[in-house]
Amino acid sequence: MIAAEVARRLRASVQPSLRRVINASGVVLHTNLGRAPLPEGAIEHLREVSTGYSNLEFDLEHDKRGKRDVHVARVLEQLLGCEAAIVVNNNAAAVLLVLNTLGEGGEVIVSRGELVEIGESFRIPDIMVRSGARLREVGTTNRTRISDYEAALNENTRLLMRVHPSNFRIIGFTEQPALDQIVDLGRRRGIPTFEDLGSGCVMDVSWLRDAAEPSAIDSIRCGIDVISFSGDKLLGGPQAGIIAGKKLYIDQIRRNPLFRALRVDKLTIAVLEYVLRAYLSGNPGAIPIWKMLRTPEAELKARAETFAGRFGPAATPLALRSVVGGGSAPEVDFSSWGVALKYAGLGASEVARRLRHSNPPVIVKVEDDRVILDFRTIFKSDEDDLLNVLMQVANG
Repeated sequence: MIAAEVARRLRASVQPSLRRVINASGVVLHTNLGRAPLPEGAIEHLREVSTGYSNLEFDLEHDKRGKRDVHVARVLEQLLGCEAAIVVNNNAAAVLLVLNTLGEGGEVIVSRGELVEIGESFRIPDIMVRSGARLREVGTTNRTRISDYEAALNENTRLLMRVHPSNFRIIGFTEQPALDQIVDLGRRRGIPTFEDLGSGCVMDVSWLRDAAEPSAIDSIRCGIDVISFSGDKLLGGPQAGIIAGKKLYIDQIRRNPLFRALRVDKLTIAVLEYVLRAYLSGNPGAIPIWKMLRTPEAELKARAETFAGRFGPAATPLALRSVVGGGSAPEVDFSSWGVALKYAGLGASEVARRLRHSNPPVIVKVEDDRVILDFRTIFKSDEDDLLNVLMQVANG
């Protein structure tokens, strides 16, 4: 027994800590499980440009040094209809960089209802302090009007900011100015406008009931000066922070010394460019999260019933509700199908624990002392491995 345990620990010590996991939770953009899975084609492109040399910062046409951000900037300009774009390592960095460039030493006006906190205690007021800008709150938690923004303007105002509350919803007696009102006020008073979109969706999500996810394309069309959003949420790409908008302001942001500290490497650029080009070519189905989100309920039901039949009488197919996750479309769920498992002599919590420690680990839901597997987030290619793991638990 001692020798076996020593051998097990030795094997564990040389294995990578970051591992593949089967996500059976029904949360499509699971922050703790790496958010958006990446397309196979993106990984092939990544392998091609990373296992040797690439033209990361080399202008092949003019035989001189180039800029690394041009590879994604061109695609973003086409996709969003913006004048210019740059990329940094995540959206928190993007917000910091925009605020430091356009708001440092002055006031940034933002609604009280938009002073959000996201994961790891990242708070908009705190990032403003770090950026060197001063927060000027207007309105109330649930109601803010354009007149509140206008009344707060003074000689120290540097920026009008709008923040999409992507990880919560305020319902009931609420009001907020339309984006075109903020754009109009900024133009009339000569003050730049900035919208932190969070997820940065570029697809129509009206089929997701009450999703209320703003479109990055619509924001650019509305005339906002600068937007920022994440690459690994509803865009379905790698972790990145995308900053896009008017060339005047993007050029200023790019010249900020912080940009170099926050820029991304060739790995992120390669994957992000592939994902953006999938949208441009009209092939969002190549992006795993959109394939998951749009999988018909009937297909999931058929998969769940087949899988339950393979496992045996202890597995019961059932209708479920999945969620988008990742701070996107809060409180919105949609139809799915899965399997409920009951193990004789084992409680659901113990089964879930054993599944987390299996190879590969499996992340499930536990409801009413049942282990629930949601097939919306289970890849078809993972089903055999999943069945093997479940059988191993059943057999002790």
